[in-house]
Amino acid sequence: MSESKHLGVTPPISVSKSSKEEEALTVELLETLKREGQFDSDAESKNREVVLGKINNLVKEFVYLASLKHKLSENIARSCGGKIFAFGSFRLGVHGAGADIDILCVAPSHVTRDDFFHIMVDLLNNRSEVTEMTPVPETHVPVIKMQFGGVDIDLTFASLQQPTIPEDQDLLNINVLRGLDEKAIRSVNGSRVTDEILRLVPDVVSFRLALRCIKLWAKRRAIYSNSMGFLGGVAWAMLVARICQLYPNACAATIVSRFFYVFLAWRWPLPIFLKHVENANMHLRVWNPKLYPAEKLHKMPIITPAYPSMCATHNVSTSTKRIIGSEFKRGYEISQRIMKGQAEWTALFAKHDFFRQYKFYLQLNVTSTKEEAHHRLRGFIESRVRQYLVRLEEVNLIELVHPFTKGYDHEFVCASDQELQRIRDGNIPNQSSTPAPGTPVAPGTPAAATTPAADGQKTSADDCGDNGGSGPAADAADNEGKPQDEKKIFTSSFYLGLLLKEKDQFTSGARRMDLSWHTQEFIKLVKGNEVWVDDLMSISVRFLRQAQLPDEVFEGQPRARLHDPNKKKSKNKEKRSIDSENDSKLAKKAKVANAHVPSTSGVVVETPVNQNDKSESASDGGSGNMGGMGAVVAADPRAESVTIAAPVPMSNKSGAIKLKLL
Repeated sequence: MSESKHLGVTPPISVSKSSKEEEALTVELLETLKREGQFDSDAESKNREVVLGKINNLVKEFVYLASLKHKLSENIARSCGGKIFAFGSFRLGVHGAGADIDILCVAPSHVTRDDFFHIMVDLLNNRSEVTEMTPVPETHVPVIKMQFGGVDIDLTFASLQQPTIPEDQDLLNINVLRGLDEKAIRSVNGSRVTDEILRLVPDVVSFRLALRCIKLWAKRRAIYSNSMGFLGGVAWAMLVARICQLYPNACAATIVSRFFYVFLAWRWPLPIFLKHVENANMHLRVWNPKLYPAEKLHKMPIITPAYPSMCATHNVSTSTKRIIGSEFKRGYEISQRIMKGQAEWTALFAKHDFFRQYKFYLQLNVTSTKEEAHHRLRGFIESRVRQYLVRLEEVNLIELVHPFTKGYDHEFVCASDQELQRIRDGNIPNQSSTPAPGTPVAPGTPAAATTPAADGQKTSADDCGDNGGSGPAADAADNEGKPQDEKKIFTSSFYLGLLLKEKDQFTSGARRMDLSWHTQEFIKLVKGNEVWVDDLMSISVRFLRQAQLPDEVFEGQPRARLHDPNKKKSKNKEKRSIDSENDSKLAKKAKVANAHVPSTSGVVVETPVNQNDKSESASDGGSGNMGGMGAVVAADPRAESVTIAAPVPMSNKSGAIKLKLL
């Protein structure tokens, strides 16, 4: 490649070819990714092709029926066409075993989005291969989620301003955007961005292998989620593509090594571009912080290459940017050892330690008594957790808020209204295992349990949590044959790790941390959305110590924290041990005395310490015990406001969480 011609907004850093040692490491990387299940089997690949062919035929049938509905003649209706475009990881050629397929359905101008969510849904309902279908019309990008022939499908829709859709329809032509509304532009741009990325990389083979590596790394390290404030698939693809432009002749192993080197040193918020921004005369908003002040606030701007260019990472917050930066540092250190032959590729893919990393966590719980309603609620909550995160970042005592990228879902059968209300209040029973299929469900025990899927595979969390609602008829069928007093409830729990600021030399005694206002503001946001049904749903937030986290999140791994940077060596270790033992005894008594804690409109989390006792408070790394369920930060105001006891009574000589009604 000559210096006068290059891909990207700047010339390459190096046009040198990789060494034989780097080529050998690329072969090792390929073999490692195969062992990690990052490639389809032949049977799965053939099944995907069959599924795509069937969906393409269904789209043509859908356009035909919609055309007849709009009074077109039989011959004209048959000639209107219709076509599908795969995009995302499948189109990029980096999908792994069990991954979903993103598909865009393109129709002529007379076919509407309303037709898509009625006629197309009816056609799909009549197919035996289709299961777990959930239409989601009211969202940023309207979509039908389903399983078709065992393959997860996200089907989006766009109606182009032309009378027919030919077989050779090209979406890269900028004129296809004319006359489209914002939702249609976002739908079409999913395909346009994917094609532009492939067009802008010098070596597609090296790009694909390097991207498979980075995707697996990001998922294993729990930083692969656009909705939670990290980076999604498109953003990771653009970062890898930019490194390919800077090192056009490098092999995949070199690309991965340079990836961590470049982005560890990158001066954010300097934006990432794959090409210069286009400014077509179509009056569409293009990313430009000079014109739009809000875009100056983007922490890690990565700009899509297809017109109209947008920021793919506007969800990144101060906390998630810092977390991504720390993972870049870890990745750089390991990749350097790999390139020197001092480590294996598997070291890069070591699983995250999120649930062993922090002393304190927030557990955000949502429940519903109807499955279909819960799927909608879960998806909405997952898309809004980052807004709660931003509110928490305003708390003076909090240094960083770390959201976990997956949710934990359960289905319970309750024998009484009291059991049902306890779960609605956020008292989610501790789950350490999933009952075997066919095992009878006892009242108050899980009817089913769903935890995040294996790393490297897309889960319902990445799909906004829609697992396919069964509807009222199916709910009735599920409850058939069960005693009338048994009631089902569906729950989802999301976790945020809290890193608190260290005490400065001028601070003595306890520090007060008030989360109630920020939490109540978030709950108001949730309840103000049309997805909320007050009679069916509840939401609560609990403040937990790391030791109080449920067994299921550790997945059989050790529970012990990795480190405790704020822990101090005390000369009164024996005395503190006795105090801790006393607190433990009090906690057991409280478990009976406070079997049901009333809901409140909000509480304050405090960390009181007796002046005669220098042991640390709960917020400051102390040894106080709050009991198995944690402290309620906020919950539904279903009960009359009363002053409530702390979930666990504490000794006066030991720091611990104290609750006080606002």
